[in-house]
Amino acid sequence: WNEIIELFRAGMPLRKHRCRFKSYERCFKASEAVDCLHELLGSNQNFGPEVTRDQTVKLLKKFLKNHVIEDIKGRWGKEDFEDDGRLYRFPPSSPLKSYPKKPSCGKEVIKFPDWNEPKAGCSQEHIPVKSVAMNSEMWYKRHSIAIGEVPGCKLVFRRELTQTNIEEIWKSMTLSRLQKVLGLDSLDEVLDTKLVNSKHIVQNVYNVNKPGIVTLEDKSKELPHWILSAMKCLANWPSCSDLKQPTYSGFERDVFKTIVDYFGQMKEPLLTFHFFDIFVSVLGLLQKPSKAIEALQISCLLLPPENRKRLQLLVRMMARISLNRDLPPLSESVRTRTLMVQAFSRCILCSKDEIDLDELLAAKLVSFLMDYYQEILSVPSALKSSIEDHVVHLQRVQIKYAGADSDAPLPPPSFCQQISTGEFEYQRATGSQEPLAALLEEIVMNKEISVKDKKKKLKQFQKSYPEVYRVRFPTPETEAMLFPEKTKQKPPILMWALKKPFQPFHRTRSFRM
Repeated sequence: WNEIIELFRAGMPLRKHRCRFKSYERCFKASEAVDCLHELLGSNQNFGPEVTRDQTVKLLKKFLKNHVIEDIKGRWGKEDFEDDGRLYRFPPSSPLKSYPKKPSCGKEVIKFPDWNEPKAGCSQEHIPVKSVAMNSEMWYKRHSIAIGEVPGCKLVFRRELTQTNIEEIWKSMTLSRLQKVLGLDSLDEVLDTKLVNSKHIVQNVYNVNKPGIVTLEDKSKELPHWILSAMKCLANWPSCSDLKQPTYSGFERDVFKTIVDYFGQMKEPLLTFHFFDIFVSVLGLLQKPSKAIEALQISCLLLPPENRKRLQLLVRMMARISLNRDLPPLSESVRTRTLMVQAFSRCILCSKDEIDLDELLAAKLVSFLMDYYQEILSVPSALKSSIEDHVVHLQRVQIKYAGADSDAPLPPPSFCQQISTGEFEYQRATGSQEPLAALLEEIVMNKEISVKDKKKKLKQFQKSYPEVYRVRFPTPETEAMLFPEKTKQKPPILMWALKKPFQPFHRTRSFRM
């Protein structure tokens, strides 16, 4: 804020202009201000060339509201700045805003111990060594090599594993563990394993910084600097270390809207369309947090590294904002945590069909992510250790004794096996569709939504998941019991309504006999 104001005041050319037969010194047109500020923002490292002219106009509106500029009659305080020929000038008072200062801390430097320096009075020569009592059996074992009692043996050298081999091992064992955690006999129902990139898994595990955030090899896929600055601003409010915050009312809401707009324009959610079904399957484990956390840990390793990094930064920001009591309310009518879920659910999880039921599924998953984001978005240590040990075992030189078959290669871990059609249908109905059945029951039992909205959601559910709907409502009668018709009392019939209306007298001809 302060940096841009200083650059704008220094770079904006001021000239003499005429308006309605009167001359004004040291002023500028609105369109000239847009040209100048747009050029400054494009060359600034905090913004870059992707800043549009429309965004520049919005910033100048903020300048006018906060008395960074004023019109030639000294008026300011409203956001009525337009890209036209009206005249403006800089006010004589300083428009720079104060910003929080870092708390002062002592200059005492903590000295870490040097593990290479031995303690005083202690040397390697005086380290006590425990004596070992040798019995006859131990002596025989130790000296059996010398007397030739050990069977003949030879060294077996393993073939060298390439990087591709290691990546495929990571993919195979990761999917195998995910299948076991989800309790499925096959992942084919919820995941196309051909779309899983083994390189992404390895990069997400090893290319991380000290806090555990993924580091990208392709820097062009990083978040823009101005979005990172905005996210840090709200996540660390009010003690931002690298931002000069203005103090005008509503600033934090403007920053939040900028972040929401950026993530809302993405063409695909962070969890991607391909992995939608696998993340929906995890919803059935939410009642067992430890299982759900491990399933989400492994599922998030399958994401492209740029998606995983954005998810880490976004969910961490959402969790910190929800717990920050010093941050002013970002909405007058909605609680901060609810606002976070509503604003970012669709950009995190969404199906390609974009039906209304996705919002309920995404809201559940995003709420769970915010509660356990530190564990979920970290690398699962147990899985990493088991895979690394397996790779080391395959590369280790083996000793083959006479008569032993150590050359037989270890069978690679498999993550799927062929099953019958009947078993497949049973798993499909009882395994992966359990979260959908729970969602349907939640819609049925929800008393907060109106009858009209409930009928609409049930109709959408029936269209999207007819099999699950048919299990819950096997007959039209069971469906009708959910919405009992109210008996309407008929109004009493008035006696006068039964009488025929008055009919005029008609003369008829009489015939004489």
